[in-house]
Amino acid sequence: MLFLFFRSDYMYKAKIKIGLKKGISDPEGKNTLKALHLLGFKNVKEAKTIRTVDLTIDGKNKKDVQRDVEQMCQRLLTNPVVHNYEIEIKEE
Repeated sequence: MLFLFFRSDYMYKAKIKIGLKKGISDPEGKNTLKALHLLGFKNVKEAKTIRTVDLTIDGKNKKDVQRDVEQMCQRLLTNPVVHNYEIEIKEE
């Protein structure tokens, strides 16, 4: 007997870029800027740190994956008081 299994889910890649909201202190960015100036790169005017989280997710459709990633950001990956974030979803 031959069984064929069809996968109903698709594989998605989610890229989440997390940064600090305007007005929130970024000590790592300030230290990077200072170090660049000390190394002679005086033309650099600003340095900001951004954290990126890459996820591989099984999902039925892009809309459901987007919703799930949004919940992940709100519940674990970011602090909505201090972070902004952008989500990019691509089907694999």
